[in-house]
Amino acid sequence: MDDAKTYTAQDLEYLRHGDRPLLLRLFTPRGGGPFPLVVDLHGGAWNKGDRSGCQGRDEVLVNAGLAVAALDFRQAADGYPASLADIHYAIRWLKANAPRLDLDPARVGLSGQSSGGHLAALLAMRPDDPRYSAIALDTDNLVDATVRCLVMEWPVINPLSRYHHALRCLQTPETGQWAQGIPEFHDIYWASEAAMAEGNPLLALARGEQVTTPPALWLQGTPDIVHDYLDPASGQDLNEPERFQTLYRKAGGELEIIRVPYADRLDSPASAPLAAFFNKYLG
Repeated sequence: MDDAKTYTAQDLEYLRHGDRPLLLRLFTPRGGGPFPLVVDLHGGAWNKGDRSGCQGRDEVLVNAGLAVAALDFRQAADGYPASLADIHYAIRWLKANAPRLDLDPARVGLSGQSSGGHLAALLAMRPDDPRYSAIALDTDNLVDATVRCLVMEWPVINPLSRYHHALRCLQTPETGQWAQGIPEFHDIYWASEAAMAEGNPLLALARGEQVTTPPALWLQGTPDIVHDYLDPASGQDLNEPERFQTLYRKAGGELEIIRVPYADRLDSPASAPLAAFFNKYLG
C-alpha cells in the first residue's frame, strides 16, 4: 500500500466454488469508520472483465469518503442467475463482516457498469429472490442483500432488446462494428431469449412485477449506440434509458439520468455526481 494515498486497498476472498476463488477489492478511506459501502460491478457483456475494471470510478468514490468493494463473480458459461447468486452472497458477506472491515452494514449502495449495471439493477429490484439468495452464508448474523440506493453506468437495462438491437446492427456495415460478438455473448450467458426476458429489469417493470425501487441514478455517455437506442418492439418513441426511467418512476422509484459526452464517460469528473449521489443517500 502507498502511504501517500488517502485510502487503502486489499483483495479478499469472499466465496469459493470448488477450486475457484472469488475475490473482491475493498477500497477503504483512511481514518476512522465505520464507512458507508458501495458494492461495484464490472461490465463485459456478462462474459469478460474483472474487479480491476472498476478502479477509476472506485478511486473517485473512496476519495469522497466511501468504502467500495469491486467484485469478481461467475459469468460466461456459468450463466444466469449464477452472477446474481455470487453478488447477493457478497453483499451479505460484507454486511456480516462489517465490524472487522470498518464498514457500516446499514449504509450500503450498489453500482454497476454496462452488463454490471444490468446486474446491479436486477439485484436491487429483487433482493429477496430465492434464486439470487441461494448460497447460504455461514454466520449467525441476520443480514440481507437490500441496498439503500443504486447507480447504473450505461447499463444493458433490457438484455432482450439489446440482443435484437445487435442483430439488426450487424446487417449494416456502418453500425455493425460494435455488435461483433455481442449476440454470441448473449447466447453463452443467457442460453435463451426467454431467460433474457425474465432476467430483465425493464421488462420486469413492464410486466408489473412487485419490485423494490431504491433511489437510482443513471450515468449515460452520449451518443451511445450500444446502450442508448430505440426498441422498435416497444411501440414507443422513448429510447431505453427514458423508457426505463418512466417505468421506474411509475413503480414509485426515483431515477435521474445524467448525460455526459461519450468520450468523457470514464473520466474522473464524470464520476463526481455518482459520489455526490451515494453520499446523499448513504451519508
